[in-house]
Amino acid sequence: MSQYALRNALWADGVAPASNYVGRASIEIDGATLEVASYGASPDQAATIVLLHEGLGCIELWRDFPKQLASATGYCVLAYSRHGYGNSAPPVQTRPLDYMSVEAFDVLPQLLDAVGIERCVLLGHSDGASIAALYTGGAADHRVCGLVLMAPHFFTEPMGIEAIENAKVAYESGRLKASLARYHQRPDTAFYGWCNAWLDPGFTDWNISDCIDYLRVPTLVIQGADDEYGTLEQIEVLQQRSYAPVDSLILDDCRHAPHLDQPQLTLRAITDYIGRLDQFENTVVHLPTR
Repeated sequence: MSQYALRNALWADGVAPASNYVGRASIEIDGATLEVASYGASPDQAATIVLLHEGLGCIELWRDFPKQLASATGYCVLAYSRHGYGNSAPPVQTRPLDYMSVEAFDVLPQLLDAVGIERCVLLGHSDGASIAALYTGGAADHRVCGLVLMAPHFFTEPMGIEAIENAKVAYESGRLKASLARYHQRPDTAFYGWCNAWLDPGFTDWNISDCIDYLRVPTLVIQGADDEYGTLEQIEVLQQRSYAPVDSLILDDCRHAPHLDQPQLTLRAITDYIGRLDQFENTVVHLPTR
């Protein structure tokens, strides 16, 4: 699909009259189609928040969050389901242990190019947060002006592996599979592509903390105090190693999904962050003249 045709499908030929407008399209990347959804203005009218979902997520599992973001910020919001998730086609090849790096450097930039993103904030949840950090730290893409990380993973932790083992038991008992089948055309592809990577013995030493050293945009990180997949050490390493400013929010009564467990506080924090980012971007610096 050409960039014009994609924009036509997503933003009604560039005209989005209300923040609750939703467009849908499919785009082929790396030989397989991805489902894409847009909310609010088109990317030539406003900056874009690009949503990167968790390890078992997809467009639909963001629920009302994209619409709320578009309404609160005035930004275009773009969501997509990664290969093998939601209604997107499965990946052409078996998902490797470095699948987050592959997504960050092979798939994400092609998507940004195809849609015609001009200025964006990457907002990732869990695996999606790791993908967002990898790309922002490694690609030097000047279109990315900000980063929002919800429950990011920078390295494996025993308690996170244990939570995934528990998820596997729940899936194979049928309870979790029935739930995921409501949102994924191929629930086995979605689940085992994620689960098998994290539980592979070779994944024990997975660590992407080095990408933090190269972040050059302001970052907002949000994590639940009761997150079952990661400890606050994930946040601490980001705060310690980032060259760019990092704002952090730790939410009580919140587990792994801040936007679902504490939606109002999460939305407010992101909206405030976007407002400060816009203020910074629009600041005119007057240099002294001789």
